Amino acid sequence: MTSLPAATWRSLSADHERRADSLTAGHRARRATGERHAIDDFLYDYYGTRPSTLRRWHPGIGVRLEAGPDGPAPHHRWRWYTTDADKAVRLDVAAFLSDRGDSVRYIHRLLTAIASRPAFTGCFGLHEWAMVYRQREHRHPLPLRLGQQGTDAVVSSHQIRCTHFDAYRFFTPDAVDLNLHRPTRASQVDLDQPGCLHASMDCHKWATKLGPAVPGALALDCFELAGDIRLLDMRASPYDFSSYGESAVAIETPEGKAEYVAQQREFAQRAGRLRAQLIEICSALLAQAEPEARAEE
Repeated sequence: MTSLPAATWRSLSADHERRADSLTAGHRARRATGERHAIDDFLYDYYGTRPSTLRRWHPGIGVRLEAGPDGPAPHHRWRWYTTDADKAVRLDVAAFLSDRGDSVRYIHRLLTAIASRPAFTGCFGLHEWAMVYRQREHRHPLPLRLGQQGTDAVVSSHQIRCTHFDAYRFFTPDAVDLNLHRPTRASQVDLDQPGCLHASMDCHKWATKLGPAVPGALALDCFELAGDIRLLDMRASPYDFSSYGESAVAIETPEGKAEYVAQQREFAQRAGRLRAQLIEICSALLAQAEPEARAEE
């Protein structure tokens, strides 16, 4: 157990708040005016991300926050924290696992399975194309770069290899049978792989579900990665994002495919490093649960 003096954890918390505010500034400004953003809003709408939650700094598992002149750290009022006799505050692992134990075990199993597989980078982001295939109405109020007929032709001329259920479930009815795989929620542990953009974006999802067990810097790293990946996901999509000042990654061309794969590999490496830290956190949580389980037997 590491103990942080009040001056240290206050400085870390302040730095975290500034970084979180910077990462969410655009969204918060748009929210105040009711403006929508087809790229950035995904992280908040789909993942249910709240700027206030991102702004809250957590020290992570195995860290005690020493009391200052004005008393214990504010975390003592937060869920899943406990205060020791010396007024130092730390994560109450037993209480957290009592509420989130099943989630921790699932996240550990899923992330470990993903990390054990080689990265496949031959999907070319066609999941977004499959979501508009032969469809008159689209999720985003933006024109298609190649028009509907041109978009459909790209889908028809490629083998779709999407392994991620949360992308596959939005395929149009005509696109479903074009996919090499049939992902389901139940098969996610068996199919998710580290080259998948959505599996990498989901590091933010799992960091959020692990909540106070995740140190603040890691939580923001996962969020920032998700934002970077989302940008590539949309630039490589069939939509025309020129109105947002974004150029297309034209995956229908050899040059576009090469650009997509290069960025995909870079993101897979970044996600791999973050995923390893999340796995380590899950392992540490579960390791503390095992002695307690044996004691109850």
